[in-house]
Amino acid sequence: MSLEFLSVAAATGDPAPIARSPIEPLARAAGARIEVRDGWNVAVEFGAGAQAEAQAARLTVGWADVSHVGKLELQGPSEALDRAAGAPLAFGAATALDGAWWCRLTRTRALVIGDIQSARERCGDPVSTVDVTCTYGAITVVGPLAREVFARFCALDLRPQVTPVRGLRPGSIARQPGILIREAQERYLFMFGWATGEYVWGVVCDAGEHLGGRPIGADALAALGGGVGDAEPEEATVADQEETVDA
Repeated sequence: MSLEFLSVAAATGDPAPIARSPIEPLARAAGARIEVRDGWNVAVEFGAGAQAEAQAARLTVGWADVSHVGKLELQGPSEALDRAAGAPLAFGAATALDGAWWCRLTRTRALVIGDIQSARERCGDPVSTVDVTCTYGAITVVGPLAREVFARFCALDLRPQVTPVRGLRPGSIARQPGILIREAQERYLFMFGWATGEYVWGVVCDAGEHLGGRPIGADALAALGGGVGDAEPEEATVADQEETVDA
């Protein structure tokens, strides 16, 4: 006897349930336009249009809810994790691979953020994988004042000589356990517990708005570039050296 009639699809008539970010209620309240993308409700813009939002971020700072981005936890012997990545996974650094960041958290544990399907295909025994997309909320902060935003609610040292492009920094962010990646010269991705999403979004908005920034949608974030796979390590290193002189 088939139990298909018990499925969500059969009950609702929808082909699949829609996943929702923990930040969605606050994004809607701020005027976000929501679209379904890859099975998720995504805030694609906040009323000003993608081009205007991207320009605002270029001038000051913008922040976007990216909780929908895939996250995969890997567990296994250190050597097996390195084999899956095709190169040693260093502590304190995010490795760009197949459209994702590969981040070593402990000797036997790593986190992949981005294209997790490709990561699954690269892994095999003895590496186990668990989809933790809905374990972590995520926000990207981008723009020339991005580092100043973080300075208002966390003590992580984001100076370029300490946290270069592709630097990985776990620690306390907005008084919550978090993981931060400096994706590009003026772009930071950070993750936090799913249940604290509304609180963390409020903290970022309070800090960013005092600096003249604004929330931006996924379309503006894509237009700005600099996400996983976009950063140029050599150019970033030169820029970091220049910034270090002024830090």
